[in-house]
Amino acid sequence: MDGTGRDDVAVVFGAGGGIGGALVAALAGDRRFAAVIGLGRGSAPRFDLLDEASIAEAVRAVAARGAIRLAIDATGFLHDEAQMPEKSLRELDAGRLARSFALNAIGPALLMKHLLPALPREGRAVFATLSARVGSIGDNRLGGWYGYRASKAALNQFVRTAAVELARRSPAAICVALHPGTVATGLSAPFAAAGLDVQAPEVAAARLLAVIDRLTPAESGGFFDHRGEAVPW
Repeated sequence: MDGTGRDDVAVVFGAGGGIGGALVAALAGDRRFAAVIGLGRGSAPRFDLLDEASIAEAVRAVAARGAIRLAIDATGFLHDEAQMPEKSLRELDAGRLARSFALNAIGPALLMKHLLPALPREGRAVFATLSARVGSIGDNRLGGWYGYRASKAALNQFVRTAAVELARRSPAAICVALHPGTVATGLSAPFAAAGLDVQAPEVAAARLLAVIDRLTPAESGGFFDHRGEAVPW
């Protein structure tokens, strides 16, 4: 990031999660930002993807602190005690699918609705949301995980479409989807023993921030992994 003023702000939505918390910690020592703000369901103001009013209020509160030069959506839902990723078509359930879409696609889309118009009109600003490689349609060779795959694919389309609109308002701004890789958090814990390259949250955060630093406006609307490589749609 190129800090452009003493009032530049960085914000992480979903700061209560493993990656979100690591991103806040990594950014806290970055002198390019006058303030680093972490928001979640337990923060003040409260940020809840299922409550649009809380999203709007959170964005207003952040914008009041200064120019938003970096905003990262570190939210994401794969499983909890009520549901696990589907292994086959017979496991599909309308309510569980709707929940996956609400948390992985609709909530982040509403965040973009309120946040992107609040980014500075001039100068570099970045909005990055955490997607997942399994949301790639072109890279899907294993099947399964229907709700998670489809909701992340929907998120990618929201990002791509919002980036087109953002470019008309703020030509130097960047809107992207990022795949963080497999990170040692509660989200990935049940699946981390499958021979995957599992990163500590601090490592994942550092890699993601390095990718963000290298992004250009020409790459807005893209989908990149934690190495900075483009992921197929």
